[in-house]
Amino acid sequence: MNINLLTEVEVESLNRLIDEANHIAIYTHRSPDGDAIGSTLGMANYLKQRGKEDVKVIVPDMFPNFLQWLPGTMDILRHDKKKEEAEAATRNADLLLCLDFNDASRTAELEPLITESTAHKVLIDHHLNPTVDADISVSHPEACSTCELVFRLIWQLGGFEEMDKDVAVPIYCGMMTDTGGFTYNSNRPEIFFIILHLLTKGINKDKIYRNVFNNYSLWRLRLMGYVMYTKLNVFAEYHAAYFTLTRRDLKHFHFMKGDAEGLVNMPLQIKGMKLSISLREDTEKPDTIWVSLRSVDDFPCNKMAEKYFNGGGHLNASGGHLNCTMDEAEMLVNKAIREFRW
Repeated sequence: MNINLLTEVEVESLNRLIDEANHIAIYTHRSPDGDAIGSTLGMANYLKQRGKEDVKVIVPDMFPNFLQWLPGTMDILRHDKKKEEAEAATRNADLLLCLDFNDASRTAELEPLITESTAHKVLIDHHLNPTVDADISVSHPEACSTCELVFRLIWQLGGFEEMDKDVAVPIYCGMMTDTGGFTYNSNRPEIFFIILHLLTKGINKDKIYRNVFNNYSLWRLRLMGYVMYTKLNVFAEYHAAYFTLTRRDLKHFHFMKGDAEGLVNMPLQIKGMKLSISLREDTEKPDTIWVSLRSVDDFPCNKMAEKYFNGGGHLNASGGHLNCTMDEAEMLVNKAIREFRW
């Protein structure tokens, strides 16, 4: 199976950029998820195996506890915690790798550092409509994850034979999390070709699953039960559901980053459901609501996110945000569910 992504000219250019770089910085989006952390660590560990001594992974803010076991997380620079060090690494870099975001605005306060840098830039992403000005742009919205693209690049650059578990584990983890354990957006044979080869590197896929999905706190389980029993609103005639998480809810259930991960998928377990939406109040910013959308089959939740929620994303997994009260957000969700057509 041919899983190559680049032309021969692009391969030569990418190899030259890597070979000539002395200081490499790798970035991803705010509130990093499994694909963001997996792709940056997988790429960073590959570059170190390739002999690059100064490789920094820089993220805007905190990532979930259930990802902190991945190899290399201890070396990640959080801009919100180590601002001076992260910014110095950016200024010093002669190659920037932009992973898992299509627009620099998704990196929060890192945006001006990235856009104003004169270093060479490479974009690796699977979101629609990329706007990052890069020397090389590897943009494939059909991919299940950015981790899939990272593997395919390493493969094409000839790095697979020397790949070890420090590279393979984060890549598998990101592919797994961005597909809900390979339950959606994972029907292409290339995905399982990659999994087959990752398994030859000695990864334990069952343990990776447990480390991520069976690693929640007691309060997360209580939050899940509360949401499904008390907060879930079902529109059977529209095959849709939504729920809310207010700041009060989050405080009551001792919310930590990552505790809401996967909740939005749960209503899709109801027979006949095609769309699920979650509304979560920001814990610090007033009148800020984070919107997550999930769908099945051909329901384009990315189009709904664009039209109603200042967002976008993939066909079956999208997000957005609203600057309003929770009551106003609920009114908008009701409107979207009732009137959206595609």
